[in-house]
Amino acid sequence: MSQFALLGSRRFAPFFWTQALGAFNDNAFRNAMVMLVAFQMGLGERTVALYTNFAPALFILPFFLFSASAGQLAEKFEKTRIIRAVKLFEIAAMAVAAVGFYTHHAALLLVVLFLMGLHSTVFGPIKYAILPQALAPAELVGGNGLVEMGTQLAILVGMIVGSALMLIAGAGPVVVSLVTMAVAVGGYLVSRRVPPAPATAPQLKLNWNPFSETARVLALTRADRAVWNAVLGISWFWFFGTVLVAQLPTYTRGTLGGDGSVNTLVLTLFSIGTGVGALLCERIGGRRVEIGLVPLGAFGLTVFGVDLHFARHGAAVAQGLDWLAFLGQPGSWRVALDLALIGLSAGLYVVPLFAYVQARAPRERLSRVIAGNNIVNALLIVLAAGFGLGLGALGLEATQIYLAVALLNVAVAAYIFVLVPEFVMRFITWVLVNTFYRVRVDGLRHVPEEGPAILVCNHVSFMDPLLLMASLRRPARFVMHYRIFNLPLLNFVFRTAKAIPIAGQQEDPAVLQQAYEAIDAALADGELVCLFPEGGLTRDGDVAPFRPGVLRILERRPVPVVPMALRGLWGSVWSRRDSMLHRARLPRRFRARVELVVDAPVAPAQVRIEGLETRVRELRGAMA
Repeated sequence: MSQFALLGSRRFAPFFWTQALGAFNDNAFRNAMVMLVAFQMGLGERTVALYTNFAPALFILPFFLFSASAGQLAEKFEKTRIIRAVKLFEIAAMAVAAVGFYTHHAALLLVVLFLMGLHSTVFGPIKYAILPQALAPAELVGGNGLVEMGTQLAILVGMIVGSALMLIAGAGPVVVSLVTMAVAVGGYLVSRRVPPAPATAPQLKLNWNPFSETARVLALTRADRAVWNAVLGISWFWFFGTVLVAQLPTYTRGTLGGDGSVNTLVLTLFSIGTGVGALLCERIGGRRVEIGLVPLGAFGLTVFGVDLHFARHGAAVAQGLDWLAFLGQPGSWRVALDLALIGLSAGLYVVPLFAYVQARAPRERLSRVIAGNNIVNALLIVLAAGFGLGLGALGLEATQIYLAVALLNVAVAAYIFVLVPEFVMRFITWVLVNTFYRVRVDGLRHVPEEGPAILVCNHVSFMDPLLLMASLRRPARFVMHYRIFNLPLLNFVFRTAKAIPIAGQQEDPAVLQQAYEAIDAALADGELVCLFPEGGLTRDGDVAPFRPGVLRILERRPVPVVPMALRGLWGSVWSRRDSMLHRARLPRRFRARVELVVDAPVAPAQVRIEGLETRVRELRGAMA
């Protein structure tokens, strides 16, 4: 089922439109306020600069003050009640904004800006914590992609509409007030259709001290190192995006020689690119939380960010170009493509990180982890503003700032990937599997979404563990012969995936015993363990007799056993068919069509070695 089918489901659609309308109103109000202050109140340049620079700081301030409290509320209480209260608050804020717009009261509008920041702060932890409650694990990446796409487009349309409506001669403030009020009321009405989302920690004792609770929330966020580094990755996305967007007016006017329509065009290209990248995550990742896309996105941010610098730099020759005239200039399509691909890379980068945090963080802590993420995001946004202002004060032009942040992205990404090599491991796995194979998967619903289980599968090629890693939605601990475990390059992948090397009793009894201890510990921790009971690669394409190691494991730790079978690998790259015939193991079946078929779990008391072997043979069928 396509991720777009979620837009027709009550589980998702009302929430999607509620958050999209909120994002629209945030940006419509903010840009309308800037237009009013900058062009219609007759203020001096210094006063305008003071308001326009103070406004972003005022909007972001509630994220520092109230994110921790918002995370607590989202876990202690039913989420849809909070959503509706937030939307009523938005209606009240827009009513105050209407007074401010009509009377041209800038100070009152700044108060509303703070209130809208508070609105976003309270809604933030719910926005991402509600998705794992409403969606199945297989829908999580697609749902996140839709939310990111909807948010980007809502932000873009809100900015354009807010600015354009305020500039309507003689009626701008009234029209903006009516539109933002109507959107706020519409958001509340839609929110009433959001299905209930029960409290995940109803016994939580609220701490109203924002400082001590902020420290506690950040400690919770840092408790899982992988989650914390994913949060750092998300925050870097906001740093990179803030630097990019903040320089767009200067870049448009000074480097591209464009007018306001060109500024809208480049912002549109970036926003649409981000939305497309977000939507591609489900298709490319096969409906899994594929964090292997994160290095790909990071690579794109640097490559296209650097190329944006070289595509056009220095002062523009022509000035005041509209968007059509700009596109007619030499090299303009390269600039447009770079901006769109930077956005696409950003979508590929950030959506898997959000889905990873949602899937990895404990459900009863997720809202507070998201709150911690929002605090770090806010900090990085502030630092990004300082970064851009500082480099601008040193005399760097917009394209040089873009080059600086693109190169800095290399260092930040390397830092994160060194701390969490799982990102790189999944990237290598994704590239290898999708380069050599076209994989079809059937029956993944039979793999338990949580809790321990043993997966048993036939063993055809050296790539089998990678194929399974790339296909399973849950991480699994693979038990493999120590010689395969020690293969160059793949050893990094297997070590990072916490594979368990094993040897025969005659080869190395100590390694065998260590393997059984590691398997039992993994199952005790609620993990999946994948075995190849044949004890080695097939030498003739057929399924070899299963060894009794599974029974030894079940005697100590009774868990369900899930039969699986790989089809179509015999004769593909890295199977033994060619070596058996004394020919070079060449890629005669490059991009081979292979299948993974998964059957229903077998209760531990019913497991028989002969029965497992027979079932795997049946699943594999004639397609060796």
